[in-house]
Amino acid sequence: MRQYFVLFIFGILLAVSSCRTDFDTVASSGNLKFSRDTVYLDTVFKNIGSSTYQLKVYNDSKEDISIPVIQLKKGLNSKYRMTVDGMSGNNGKIFNNITLLAKDSLYVFIETTADITDADPVDFLYTDEIEFDSGANLQKVALVTLIQDAVFLYPKQNPDGTKEKIQIDGKETDGFYLDENDAVNGNELLFTNDKPYVIYGFAGVPENKTATFEAGSRVFFHANSGLFVDKNASLKINGEVSATEKLENEVVFEGDRLEPLYSDIPGQWNSVILSDGSANHSINHLTLKNAKIGLSIKNQTATTIQIKNTQIYNCSQYGILAQNSRINGENLVINYSGLASLSCVYGGDYSFTHSTFYNNWPNSEHFAVNISNKLSGATPETQDLTQATFNNCIIYGSSTNEFNLDKSTNAQFVYQLNNCLLKFSSSSTNPDYQFKNDAVHYNQIILNENPKFYNVSQNKFNIDNTSAAFAKGNQAYLIPTDILGITRTLPPDLGAYQSAVFPK
Repeated sequence: MRQYFVLFIFGILLAVSSCRTDFDTVASSGNLKFSRDTVYLDTVFKNIGSSTYQLKVYNDSKEDISIPVIQLKKGLNSKYRMTVDGMSGNNGKIFNNITLLAKDSLYVFIETTADITDADPVDFLYTDEIEFDSGANLQKVALVTLIQDAVFLYPKQNPDGTKEKIQIDGKETDGFYLDENDAVNGNELLFTNDKPYVIYGFAGVPENKTATFEAGSRVFFHANSGLFVDKNASLKINGEVSATEKLENEVVFEGDRLEPLYSDIPGQWNSVILSDGSANHSINHLTLKNAKIGLSIKNQTATTIQIKNTQIYNCSQYGILAQNSRINGENLVINYSGLASLSCVYGGDYSFTHSTFYNNWPNSEHFAVNISNKLSGATPETQDLTQATFNNCIIYGSSTNEFNLDKSTNAQFVYQLNNCLLKFSSSSTNPDYQFKNDAVHYNQIILNENPKFYNVSQNKFNIDNTSAAFAKGNQAYLIPTDILGITRTLPPDLGAYQSAVFPK
C-alpha cells in the first residue's frame, strides 16, 4: 500500500507541473533593478582592451519575465562589448528575448577597446549606455571610460614571426634598443611629459647613449618588461618636487594595469637594470612601484650613482638590489619588498642619509636592510665592502629584526650607523649586533622604539613630534630639505620626512 501511495503522490505532482513550462513568461514592465546605475571601466590606453566589469540585473517581481532587448545604445558601432548570462548575442552588442526568472538575477559583463579618437576631445571620456527594453519600459545604465593616449614602445616583429631580442646578462630576452632617430616616435631616448609611455619587453639604452626622463614623465611597463641600461650607457631621471599628491613633477614607473585593483600589487613588471659597465647614473624624484626588483644595480664602482628624493614600493623581491656598486642615497623611502627593501651585496661602497627603509611584507623572512660582502656562486665569492654608512636613517618594519649583516672574513666589511632608529628585537652575542656607542659601527642608535608613521599601509612615512625619530638627527649629516622639498629644522628628524602635524 505504501508503494502505491508514493506512486499516487508522484503522479499528482507530475500532472501539476505539466500544466505549465519553465518558459512561461510575461513581458518586462520596466521595473528591473541594477547593482549600479553607472559602470566606470577606469582608465585604459588607446586600443588596449580593458578588464572585464560586472553589472548585476535583478527581477524582484513574483513573475518570470522576458526582456525583449538588451543592447548598447550605439549598437554595432559601440566600442563596448557585453556578454549576458554567458551569451554573446549579436557581436556582444544586441541581445533579444532574455528570460529572467522571478526573484532571480543575471550578470552582464562589459569590456571595451577604444581609440583616443573615439573619446570626447575635451575630457577624453568614451561613453555609451546599456538599454533594457524600449519605449515606456526603457531603462538605462551608463558606461564611462577614460581613454589615455600614449606612446607605445615594443620589440619589432622579425620576418620569420619571432620578436626582436636583446642580450641581458648573457641571455636573450624579448626587447629592443631605444632609437634617438626613430621614424615614428622621434627621439626615444628622451621621455617627456607630453604623453605616457607604455613599454612591452625590455627597452634597452644602447652603448654610449643616455636615456633622460623629464619631470612629470610617466612610464607604464607591461608584464615581464623593464628598462635595461647597457655598458657605457647612462640613466638620467630628472624629476622635481611636486606641489600636490598627484605627483605632477615626479617621474613615475609602474605597471600598465590601471585599474584600482592593481594599484598596489607587487611583481607586475620586471625591473630597471643598470648593467655591469654602465655609468654616470643620476635619479631624482622617482616613484617606482609594483616591480619584481625596483632597481637592479650590478658592478657599478667606476662612478657613484646618485639616488635622491626617491620612493620605491611593492616589489616582490627587492626595492633596490645592488651588487658591488657605489651609491649615494638621500631622502629615500622604500617599503614592502618580498626579500629586502634595500639589499647591498657582494661588497661595494654605500652611503645613505635621511632615508626611511621599512618592510611590512607579510612574512618574517624579510629585512628592511641587508648588507653583505659575498655572493654565492660568484668568482670570487667575496668582494670588499669598503663602506656601508647610514646617517639620520630609520630602519624598521613588521619583522623582529629588520637589519641583517651577512659577513665574510675573507674581504673587507666596513659599516657604520650614525643617529639611526633601528628595529632589532632579539638578543644576540654576535659582536656585529652590539648597538652601544663604539665609534666604529654604532653611534647614537635608537633601538626598537616606534617611529609612529602616519600610515605604512598607504606608504605614508611622515612623522609628527610624538615619533621616536623626532629631532634625533645629527646636524653634521643634514640634508637641508626633505623628500617633499620642505626645509628641515634643527636638530633634524630621522628619516626622509620633516615632521609635521598629521592631517585629520
